[in-house]
Amino acid sequence: MASRILARFGRKAPQLLSNPSRAAQQFFRHSNLSNRVVFGLKIFVSDLKEKPNVSKAGAKGRVAVVIGAVVDVQFDEGLPPILNGLEVVGRKPRLILEVAQHLGDNLVRTIAMDGTEGLVRGQEVVDTGDPIKIPVGPGTLGRIINVIGEPIDERGPIDTKHYAPIHADAPQFVDMSVEQEILVTGIKVVDLLAPYAKGGKIGLFGGAGVGKTVLIMELINNVAKAHGGYSVFAGVGERTREGNDLYHEMIQGGVIDLKGKSSKVSLVYGQMNEPPGARARVCLTGLTVAEYFRDQEGQDVLLFIDNIFRFTQAGSEVSALLGRIPSAVGYQPTLATDMGSMQERITTTKKGSITSVQAIYVPADDLTDPAPATTFAHLDATTVLSRGIAELAIYPAVDPLDSTSRIMDPNIVGQRHYDTARGVQKILQDYKSLQDIIAILGMDELSEEDKLTVSRARKIQRFLSQPFQVAEVFTGHEGKFVTLDETIKGFDMILKGELDHIPEVAFYMQGGIDDVFKKAEELAKQHS
Repeated sequence: MASRILARFGRKAPQLLSNPSRAAQQFFRHSNLSNRVVFGLKIFVSDLKEKPNVSKAGAKGRVAVVIGAVVDVQFDEGLPPILNGLEVVGRKPRLILEVAQHLGDNLVRTIAMDGTEGLVRGQEVVDTGDPIKIPVGPGTLGRIINVIGEPIDERGPIDTKHYAPIHADAPQFVDMSVEQEILVTGIKVVDLLAPYAKGGKIGLFGGAGVGKTVLIMELINNVAKAHGGYSVFAGVGERTREGNDLYHEMIQGGVIDLKGKSSKVSLVYGQMNEPPGARARVCLTGLTVAEYFRDQEGQDVLLFIDNIFRFTQAGSEVSALLGRIPSAVGYQPTLATDMGSMQERITTTKKGSITSVQAIYVPADDLTDPAPATTFAHLDATTVLSRGIAELAIYPAVDPLDSTSRIMDPNIVGQRHYDTARGVQKILQDYKSLQDIIAILGMDELSEEDKLTVSRARKIQRFLSQPFQVAEVFTGHEGKFVTLDETIKGFDMILKGELDHIPEVAFYMQGGIDDVFKKAEELAKQHS
């Protein structure tokens, strides 16, 4: 039937064969064709449609256009799929390009994962056949890698046989664990007032010098000791100096062991001097390292992202470079999709969990900015570090009234925990309300009930402080890990008035309530 149809078009037939869509238009313009012939043509044209021309690993192309971080690559045969990694041949250090768009005429638009200085038209590029793959597993512990998985700590290659692509689907719904469970951190103020859920996402808010780094290091240390779990730290678009300081502080704190194999954390850095492609993908590199520990080793993993805003910012830069029309405030139109596809991979499965602590920068303190507003939609808890509390020398400087948690629910944490937490917050709020009166009139003008409230609130405030194990070398105080039961018991006793006879100084920088009793005895001996 096909040959009879083509015969009717004479010399135009070869041209029409080379362009199936044009052939269809020409055929269907001829009204004298019967319905049967038209039906035959539809089948014929569908057969003419070409199969996708996908390249195989090792396919070679050449650089056609270089515009900063965007590189267009021309292939002779076949095209690499979107998100595939391409490697520029003969370039040191390695330059990986990630396919972002197919432009037609066998041309692909890619985003560079490193600087493109010195790259020229005509340079050979090879398709790796896969998305960017990075080393994963215990060999990454104690090491620093970049976005493409190369070590950048000058300690030789990563010792591992396991590699994984940075782009992956979120776990299937049937594989997720629906049980909600507290991840006990051993830090009193966190466990009592804003507990972390296993597989949850926590926003960490705080300015410079209020103790974010020390809190992060203590969480890494405690999760390793209490749960036997590993941690992954992803430095996304922050200062290189801060990344270097964190690395050396972790060595001093014992979180990274340079000589033995007892390191508890993997570091993944894509700092603010990196091109936007690297900053937009380094978050996924860190997440991939964490996923291996969760899925293959059944671990409860802690993933730190500093700073999640830089992930969005880099995505905005990449989107602009690709020529997409910007959305509100200049952000990429796919802002919610980019954030969602990354955040959905952070979850609890039946094998293990990834709990994420994400430092969040709020541009111009505007909480309605699309970047932080999109992030808030994914958070289960917030830990707010306050400069006012740090000025009182109470560390960790977590604000007990501003920090929140979605699992602070009697059905999840239990009635006793819930009542104690709310009781603590009520007393602290009452004390805050009385501070203006105290400042103007003094304590003597308060009623006896208010004086008792102030006394208990000050004890609670000091009992929320805690010596950290990773800070022992700086403070000289022995670090304390406090169980959840001890924490609830101690604050419950303060609320009930059972500790009204103990001076407030005995509560400062102590672990459990037993430490408070010991301190009170020591103070009594000194005064006697």
